[in-house]
Amino acid sequence: MTGLDSAPPLAAAPLPRPQARGDLGWADLRAALVAGWRDFLAMPRFGLFFGGVYVLTGLAIGWATLAGGSPTWLIPAIAGFPLVAPFVAVGLYEASRCRAAGAPLTWRAVLGALKGHGDDQILSMGVIVFVAFSFWMIVAHAIFAIFVGESGMGRDPLAALMTREGLAMLAVGSAVGGAMAFAFYAMTVISLPLLVDRRHDFLTAIIASLAVVRRNFAVMAGWAAIIAGLLFVAMLPGFLGLMVALPVLGHATWHLYVRAVA
Repeated sequence: MTGLDSAPPLAAAPLPRPQARGDLGWADLRAALVAGWRDFLAMPRFGLFFGGVYVLTGLAIGWATLAGGSPTWLIPAIAGFPLVAPFVAVGLYEASRCRAAGAPLTWRAVLGALKGHGDDQILSMGVIVFVAFSFWMIVAHAIFAIFVGESGMGRDPLAALMTREGLAMLAVGSAVGGAMAFAFYAMTVISLPLLVDRRHDFLTAIIASLAVVRRNFAVMAGWAAIIAGLLFVAMLPGFLGLMVALPVLGHATWHLYVRAVA
């Protein structure tokens, strides 16, 4: 199942369990990125809208963290922010699906994708996203308390991070955060596009996503690295690069899903 015209229309009845093809290659990542870029150029209003929502959410999290007098929460908040990207991209999956199927591209259809097929399965995934982000914040703060809790960040947070304790905190936090992020990525990279495309319960979708990642581990790990790298670079200029990076990656993830699931 490949190509831009292979996405099936929304199903009105439950479909058979999705089957992972298990034959993804590195060329599929390039093809997905190219297709994602073309989708963004073909319908930029949707990409810029969801990219804008993502940027404003990131700025709001940063402002709330600093305004609340808790600068130590800023680094884990920024590090965990990409966890919410898959849920924000649900509308982009629907836009790519409609374009591939030749269906009308309307705001009602794209924004309505969050409702899924009227069964709240995508909203249930949204709850999982929120819980994952909250859990990461708790874990990150616990790591901070273990390494630099007594001394704190002081008046120069950058200098504090360059100390032995600060570097140890960054090393442990990066390792733990990376493991959590990859586990969450494995659960959502295929499941959310699948729930947009077909009528399944979210547990079945998560199982299908894990199966794709397991059977194509090297390629899907590479896709995770591409997503993480592009989102990190895009966040550097005041989050503004996410206006383009998020929609391109969102559309591209849809096309990778189409190639991965039969």
